[in-house]
Amino acid sequence: MSPGSSHRRVVITGMGAITPLGLTVDEFWQGCVEGRSGAGPLTLIDPADYPTKIACEVKAFDPLNYMDRREARRMARFAQMAVAAARQALEDAGLRLDDEDTTRIGVLIGNGNGGYPNTDEAVRTIVEKGGMRLDPLYMAKMLPNMAASQIALQLGVRGYNNTVSTACAAGTQAMGDAADRLRCGRADVMLAGGAEAGISELGLAAFSVMRAISTRNDEPQKASRPFDAQRDGFVCAEGAAVFVMETLEHAQRRGARILAEVAGYGASADAYHLVAPCPDGDGAVRAMREALNDAGVSTEDVDYINAHGTSTPLNDAVETLAIKGVFGEQAYRIPISSTKSMVGHGLGASGAIEAVACVKTLQTGTIHPTINYEFPDPECDLDYVPNQARAVDVRVVLKNSFGFGGQNACLVLRRFEE
Repeated sequence: MSPGSSHRRVVITGMGAITPLGLTVDEFWQGCVEGRSGAGPLTLIDPADYPTKIACEVKAFDPLNYMDRREARRMARFAQMAVAAARQALEDAGLRLDDEDTTRIGVLIGNGNGGYPNTDEAVRTIVEKGGMRLDPLYMAKMLPNMAASQIALQLGVRGYNNTVSTACAAGTQAMGDAADRLRCGRADVMLAGGAEAGISELGLAAFSVMRAISTRNDEPQKASRPFDAQRDGFVCAEGAAVFVMETLEHAQRRGARILAEVAGYGASADAYHLVAPCPDGDGAVRAMREALNDAGVSTEDVDYINAHGTSTPLNDAVETLAIKGVFGEQAYRIPISSTKSMVGHGLGASGAIEAVACVKTLQTGTIHPTINYEFPDPECDLDYVPNQARAVDVRVVLKNSFGFGGQNACLVLRRFEE
């Protein structure tokens, strides 16, 4: 919100991240700045029957570092990652739950798929052994709301609890909805972000028949190439990111370190197609404009755009067109980069993971690159910060996320100033 708004200001005081580039915020950010790819051969499933054999998997994640064995067995992988990222974020924020009214602390997590790997396992069990041999906790594990539910259960936070399931926009929309909850005074603290662990045979088959994912199997680290003329689809990914978001008053009252301000939020619907973006980018344009208006900033104030940038032929061209629709000729002067070039497309988690990169950009004055940008596309002719990180004084960031079903969400994040 603009500083003069009557609404409460919302700030970020802690972050946690489990990603294909590392199991902490610092590891993730170092990989981004270095321009490393988290892509490699699929190991979580056997891809032999499918044209795509690569993904951005989270390596060496051990849920027992964040919960006991009994609790871990009751969670799907996406919920385990969400709990892990939430615990990291709380520690980063220095928020002691024993000192807080936990009925004023809420959870809002974006998720697209729920426990797809658990569904794979359940179907095999039914086919091979019969339905009465199904895991009794299957339903409680696979539901998309279980990431938010498990964070509340594990941490004992008893306020507003919800799940946003708007596909690829979910993590960003969860953060925006959490900010609205704080602004209207219905909570003091929100744990918000996204989680996804949908790498499964079901997911691989579905995206393969849609021809949405890259088949550059011989060069997995070059497969995700947003805005590049030779892009051929996104790379499936998994991970989680969670933020401690607070009203400014609450954060200042407890002497918290403030990482950034959530200044604006916009959301819209294309109402056009199941999976394809509106060709003129109308929905994306409206979401971006709403976020900027909500933040009280002009197009000239935006120093960096973190793109949705999926590496699909249609999405990248339409996002480029939409950015031009909002910023006009200024679009050519704004650095833009896609985190997905390095961590792949984490679906419902992607916006939250990318928002971590946005906050780190505000803190460090470094914009991470869009890697694998080798062959210019005439339809994608903006400054995508190709292949090398760049030092820029960044005060205002626009974060874009556009999901299947034409659901769009954008955030404006700002360097915190009194």
